[in-house]
Amino acid sequence: METIIRPIAHIKSDFTDKFGIPRQSGLVPELTARIVFEPEYRDPNALVGLEGYSHLWLIWQFSTVAAEYAAGKSWRPTVRPPRLGGNARRGVFATRSPYRPNALGLSCVELSGIENGDILVKGADLLDGTPIFDIKPYLPYVDAHPEARGGFTEQTAAYALEVQCPQPLLDKLPENKRAALLGVLKNDPRPAYQRDETRRYGVDFAGFDVRFHVKGQLLTVCELEERASGMIFR
Repeated sequence: METIIRPIAHIKSDFTDKFGIPRQSGLVPELTARIVFEPEYRDPNALVGLEGYSHLWLIWQFSTVAAEYAAGKSWRPTVRPPRLGGNARRGVFATRSPYRPNALGLSCVELSGIENGDILVKGADLLDGTPIFDIKPYLPYVDAHPEARGGFTEQTAAYALEVQCPQPLLDKLPENKRAALLGVLKNDPRPAYQRDETRRYGVDFAGFDVRFHVKGQLLTVCELEERASGMIFR
């Protein structure tokens, strides 16, 4: 028997393209997002008591991958994790690759507030418009395991770039988005197999196309384009 689950909400985030989204939730705690419920689930009674928790679990779907599956593409039993250089293969269940049988994601986010029936969160690693299937409170006494092993991810867990963004460019962004952008860039949005120091990259973030290049461990922002106006700042 086929099981059908429907989204209860969608998320509004600063990412309209998957390039640049942090690889895990919580890596950039300054990121803000809003969870907007579907009309049939927009009941304030469903949120009673939620304010007593500091963090939430979100169960959601990689919507772009789900669309690929609907078009005939199939899941992959082995994948090539970007942090391993894109060459070494691992079993899909030993990774957080989106190309899993049901294309489901799981994220732990910080609850920052409830506003007009929406849930405000920090640290989300979701594309704007991502469908959310369930929301559950994070329970520290059972969900936290400081002694847990991290598998192959421990090799790159501490990896980060130095970010240089001229203040006049940074000032073009809304003040409440600046720290989040620097955090996104610090985590190196590039695939691990792309290390061309002559290439210019771009991240679509908070209504801006942020263009940068990387030399060694230094990422330098060189240009911003405001999407709405088309204005370019250098």
